[in-house]
Amino acid sequence: MEQAPLSTGREFMEKTTYRYLSRSDQEKGLPQPSLELPPDRNRPIIDLPGPEKLDVPPVDLRTAIEHRRSVRSYAREPLTLADLAFLLWCTQGIRRVSGTYATFRTVPSAGARHAFETFLLINDVEGLDQGLYRYLALSHRLQQVNTDPSLHIRIAEACLGQQFIMRCGVVFLWIAVPYRMTWRYGERGYRELHKDAGHVCQNLYLAAEAVGCGVCAVAAFDDDAMNAILNLDGAEQFLIYLATVGKRDPAGDKRD
Repeated sequence: MEQAPLSTGREFMEKTTYRYLSRSDQEKGLPQPSLELPPDRNRPIIDLPGPEKLDVPPVDLRTAIEHRRSVRSYAREPLTLADLAFLLWCTQGIRRVSGTYATFRTVPSAGARHAFETFLLINDVEGLDQGLYRYLALSHRLQQVNTDPSLHIRIAEACLGQQFIMRCGVVFLWIAVPYRMTWRYGERGYRELHKDAGHVCQNLYLAAEAVGCGVCAVAAFDDDAMNAILNLDGAEQFLIYLATVGKRDPAGDKRD
């Protein structure tokens, strides 16, 4: 009897097992990709408060874990720039750089590859115009990318019409640069990207507890539409995950 073809998901898992892997580009001696995409010299850059300057209330770890929920309803209150800086530090902050070889951050990554770039849709953050920004992790700064006033509407539509995306303070958009990972791990590196996305987003959930914010991870989005909005090619760079963040509204706190 002819065996039925594997489903897409099962084929992905099968073809990324070790028995299918060939030598990685690292093993072949090919040069390592850069630790961060270079900033655009023609776009504004905004300094963020440094981690050492952030006065964040302590939160018991057990309390943070017990309170972790997905929150889709937010107070009409902006995040501060310090709130945003803290959340960026907790999700991609760099603690140490090893030359041009690796960064050691506040979140784990397979082989310290850290294959993500963090983009932000700013809806309501004190001191920032609405629009799309990018976090420059190596220097702990923001770069303005796009101030199209319809951007939040287009992103909500590309996320299958989820309206709370337009009503939060900020949307974290994690962009994968897969070659940073596959350079070392070959095709199996694509598995690691998805694991790393979970690590980053969980850090966001827990860190948000300290600054009175709620978070909702979003995996339902039209990949092609989102990549087009973010000017990504969908292969060398693509959106892998996103999450909304906003100040908690005790009266309408809907969690799951």
